[in-house]
Amino acid sequence: MRQTERFPVEGPNALWQMYNTVSKFKAVRNFVFIQLARYCPSLPLKNWIYRRILGVKVGEQTAFALMVMVDVFFPEKIHVGKNTIIGYNSTLLTHEYLIKEYRLGEIHIGSNVMIGANVTILPGVTIGDHAVVGAGSVVHKDVEAGSFVTGNPLRVIRSPGDVRTEPREE
Repeated sequence: MRQTERFPVEGPNALWQMYNTVSKFKAVRNFVFIQLARYCPSLPLKNWIYRRILGVKVGEQTAFALMVMVDVFFPEKIHVGKNTIIGYNSTLLTHEYLIKEYRLGEIHIGSNVMIGANVTILPGVTIGDHAVVGAGSVVHKDVEAGSFVTGNPLRVIRSPGDVRTEPREE
């Protein structure tokens, strides 16, 4: 189960009330810097924007590929370990605005993790060290360290305890 906090709302759906949860200034500022980072070809500069301006916790040698979209409203709830790759056009969401409530949850991505292209990571998810998430996946639950997962719905292809067998030469 994802670790999210739930906040009920009265009146119209929660998205109509988003500026009650985050300031317009923060949203616009974050949007501008996220767009700069999305197109930035320099990984050190991109990580500097995430760390210093947006408050994302980013480990050394982590690489955010072109077009990665981090959460506009709450990027400070994203934690990424060292030497991790976030694939092209992936989305990291730390909020969900629903009809009668909104939810917030941190994203924790370990070290030496490979996130494929076009992956969506939902709020409240933890992805363990050395995990691999296949391209196009929707990560709606925690991913165990060392496992390989893919798809929508997410399924485990290889667990850390699985024994690899190499083909025998005849």
